[in-house]
Amino acid sequence: MSEQLAENIKKAENYLQRYKDQATGHFINGKSDSGSEGRTFENVTPVDNSSLGQVVEGTAEDIDKACTAAEEAFTDWSRLSGKERKKVLHRFADLIVVRAEEIAMVESMDCGQPIRFMKAAAIRGSENFRFFADKAPEAANGQSLHQDEHLNYTKRTAIGPVGVITPWNTPFMLATWKIAPALAAGCTVVHKPAEFSPLSAMILAEVSKEAGLPDGVWNTVNGFGDVAGKKLTEHPAIKAIGFVGETITGSYIIAQGAPTLKRAHVELGGKNPVIVFDDADFDRALDAVVFMIYSLNGQRCTSSSRLFIQNGIKERFLTALKERVSKIRVGHPLDPETEVGPLVHTSHFEKVLSYVDAAKEENATVAVGGEARKDLGSGNYFAPTLFTDASNQMKIAREEIFGPVLTAIAFDNEEEVISMANDTNYGLTGYVWTKDSGRGIRMAEAIEAGMVWVNSENNRNLPSPFGGVKQSGIGRDGGDYSFEFYMETKNICVAHGTHTIPVLGK
Repeated sequence: MSEQLAENIKKAENYLQRYKDQATGHFINGKSDSGSEGRTFENVTPVDNSSLGQVVEGTAEDIDKACTAAEEAFTDWSRLSGKERKKVLHRFADLIVVRAEEIAMVESMDCGQPIRFMKAAAIRGSENFRFFADKAPEAANGQSLHQDEHLNYTKRTAIGPVGVITPWNTPFMLATWKIAPALAAGCTVVHKPAEFSPLSAMILAEVSKEAGLPDGVWNTVNGFGDVAGKKLTEHPAIKAIGFVGETITGSYIIAQGAPTLKRAHVELGGKNPVIVFDDADFDRALDAVVFMIYSLNGQRCTSSSRLFIQNGIKERFLTALKERVSKIRVGHPLDPETEVGPLVHTSHFEKVLSYVDAAKEENATVAVGGEARKDLGSGNYFAPTLFTDASNQMKIAREEIFGPVLTAIAFDNEEEVISMANDTNYGLTGYVWTKDSGRGIRMAEAIEAGMVWVNSENNRNLPSPFGGVKQSGIGRDGGDYSFEFYMETKNICVAHGTHTIPVLGK
């Protein structure tokens, strides 16, 4: 064990002790809450599957209490000027920076993500708050539409209390990405974090209090989707649901919200293609292919899990790729040298492992990895895996594995690869590597996805729209797109007093 790893483990143990000493409860109406029934579930770390403590299991009554608090706080918060909300949200961002080390270490131990990525995620969370804080004063702005005899203008108002349900893969960053624009718009929030990684959500709740958010503006209820999540999506006080997670759950959320005509934004799964043409910048494409599937343990919705490699460079590219994948460092998430940590939970670990058997059954080649790393202890460690000799019809190319697993498929020409790239139920992202600018544009327009990067890995631009098509979701995050979701638009028409009004009964 390196000196740095030992030091990080000691620091993390200090941060985590509070969760072991006392059950992690809810945060409702500005106060810690132990729940209506006091039932708890155990939260384990994927590092060695030991306990990180107990978490209170939210009930329908707990959700109702949180929704009522959000509803009662909505009027005052939504009427607060955008300038004042901006000040509060900037304080929020400052406090995230102060606690960035704690957030990163708690998150690494809770969900298994390497500390090298979680440090950046904590800071990105603060940037999310700063970006939307700066936009808060203009959130209500609309358009001015002048005609000869009327003036039409629009303005936006906060939609009301909203529910936010976040996933377990990068829980802190994704919570800020969803909640910051809601608060900037003037909405109040009920947050249900994923049961596999709930700890950083409580840090956010504490920060909300310290930053000066009024009681009831931010509420957090832990628990499971079939009880707490279902009640939240059905609750009449909640006007919109922002969800990030798997496609099946997203369909349930839409159905559950339908009776109350609840607005839903669901960002779901992906089986994203990365297409490398013969003329691509070889080294840059190789770096991007490796990064976009093996970073964050492959547990990211935008990972490029299907590699389409043109036949002219297939052998050379796959040889280099095998070497790189075999050298990826798997280990303890708090080790600064670790590039892939343990998968979030034993159930997910077993799911990812099952795809190795599926690959073999369909006669794909397990070129690298494909096995549990039992030499690293009792945690959920899985060797970064590369499947070759695959077709686009295989299970490993059709289903979202959500782990450090890449499936390589050969192609001959542009027309063929467009057909294969689009032959999927998903449509979140696509990546294209070519030096031919015209081809890059053609491919970007032809790929059925909400986002396409040409000669780049996933590089986020906060004002740009983020979201997918087909079974990858409905709606967009980012910049003004977030406000369109969290706000209602009102048109106001004022006559100049000169137009002719139709006359009846005279």
